[in-house]
Amino acid sequence: MTELDALELAPDVAASLPDWSDVLAHLASPRLPRVVDVLRAAEARGRPAVQPRCGVGGHTPMRELLRELEGAGPDILSVTIDSHTRLRKFGAARDVLLRDPAELNGYPLVTHGWRRGRQLVGTVGVPLEVRHGSPDPRELFAVSLASGITSFEGGGIGYNLPYSKDVPLARSLRAWQRVDAVCGALARSGVVVDRELFGTLTAVLVPPSVSLAMTLLEGVAAVAEGVRCLSIAYPQSGEAHQDIAALRATRTLARRYLGPDVEVYPVLHEFMGVFPSTHEFAGGLILLGGLTARLGGATKVITKTVQEARGIPDAAANASGLRTAIFGASDLLDFVRVDEDRVAEEQHWIEREVAELVEPVLAADVLFEGIERAFRDGRLDIPFSASVHARSAIVPRRDAHGAVRYGSSGNLPFSGPVLRRQAALLREAEGAPSRSRMAAVHADIHHFVGKERSLFPGRPPAADRPVPPPHPTAPASPDDGPAPAPPTTTCGASGAVMQAVCSGVNGMPRSSLSCSGSVRGAVTSKRLTRTTDSAARFPRWLTSRGPWLPRGLGLRRRARFGSPQAGPLRFSLERSTVSSAGGTTTSTGLS
Repeated sequence: MTELDALELAPDVAASLPDWSDVLAHLASPRLPRVVDVLRAAEARGRPAVQPRCGVGGHTPMRELLRELEGAGPDILSVTIDSHTRLRKFGAARDVLLRDPAELNGYPLVTHGWRRGRQLVGTVGVPLEVRHGSPDPRELFAVSLASGITSFEGGGIGYNLPYSKDVPLARSLRAWQRVDAVCGALARSGVVVDRELFGTLTAVLVPPSVSLAMTLLEGVAAVAEGVRCLSIAYPQSGEAHQDIAALRATRTLARRYLGPDVEVYPVLHEFMGVFPSTHEFAGGLILLGGLTARLGGATKVITKTVQEARGIPDAAANASGLRTAIFGASDLLDFVRVDEDRVAEEQHWIEREVAELVEPVLAADVLFEGIERAFRDGRLDIPFSASVHARSAIVPRRDAHGAVRYGSSGNLPFSGPVLRRQAALLREAEGAPSRSRMAAVHADIHHFVGKERSLFPGRPPAADRPVPPPHPTAPASPDDGPAPAPPTTTCGASGAVMQAVCSGVNGMPRSSLSCSGSVRGAVTSKRLTRTTDSAARFPRWLTSRGPWLPRGLGLRRRARFGSPQAGPLRFSLERSTVSSAGGTTTSTGLS
């Protein structure tokens, strides 16, 4: 029995893989670029490595996209995976690939197979990471290893609850435990695979302590299986002192809870909320991300583009975003200083909040059972989760400086001092106009759009400006299968609030988001309908009020959230698909 046998793969996938000895020899080859080497080098030079997101369905367009992005100087490149593969619907991925690869919202690696995976790795001189969103990634992980891909993102919490409607935590935690066990076996053989933990979660107003608590619990489980390299990702809130403090706290908390036998690298995901539409403001936000990553001591930064508010970025915009982030993280901005006392205070409280969240869970006799119980009780929680297995009772808010706080902490086990500090930081200034909680959350979600409008008052909102013409889709090649009848593709995730706040401005998909949502048509506008149980999913303040929908997020205005006793609700979602370099994508969720 080999290590891959322990994954208990689908028989057809298992039969297609090379022998374990071949996989091990390929991964150990000195010619193979490795993510861990890039992370070590970035750590040594004190400047973060830079990585974009990218993924299209066809093999030839994917190789072309990687080559084009390599010219912008990334340290690592991504292979973002399509929704069918994320949900282990390999037959559906194959069908769409044969009809029209451009209809896939990512690269179907399992369908293309490990030989083509090795071709991707050999296309560029920098290492690759697989980014996806799967609660059960075993087949994808096995093909990634056989391909020679040396970094694999995700975990049993972060790649389940933000994405999937009804995947039990027990299932996802144990699937990822098998992945980590293989990584442990590889480490004992001298091959270190980087495991990036997705602390970004829903990416919408995620309090730092929630993000770090989830990744640390996943990290404890991974280290127990022998994982020796962890990248811990944190989502940029946009308030620099808080973000810097969270990145620095990552190292302190890792030493406390993960021990000395694992390399830990903080990663900043540049802002993933509602993005400003002007190139000037969007570029400034990307620059701030690179600068924040350096000041916070991040080892890697995942970049964004100035086209986020409009739809799927073309390769040129993706490359431009890379260069902007590189500039932000460079020594040209070494003169920038922050209030270190303020950062230190933030870090102290973040670390205290994380301790109050994770230590009761770590005290459980069996870690996974402790995690499951904590989510059932609400002692662990994620705001705006798509899953019925998280209460989503947390109501995040921004304070006067833009930092993310707890407007309501639900049933999180915070102490009195933590709760009093949160309340004090969110206290409205004397004389400020009163507003409902709905209006306040709406404004906080649109934080940077509001800042943009105040700086550029004469600039019309994105909804009033035409969308740029789509990037021409690369012609299908013999490798990609015959072209076209536009299919309808559906995946399992739903969640009204998550889709509202995460899907992008004006109902258009955010470029780097391509998770297990719904994919339909090509270069069209479609209406997608979902049914979800409001009572099980959202806090009373959200489900008991009338129509609340952030403007410009693509949900039709008359959709209503029912009362907690009202049973299922229905809503409509307007979506536009646009073409990127080599593919046309519509999706909901994260990657």
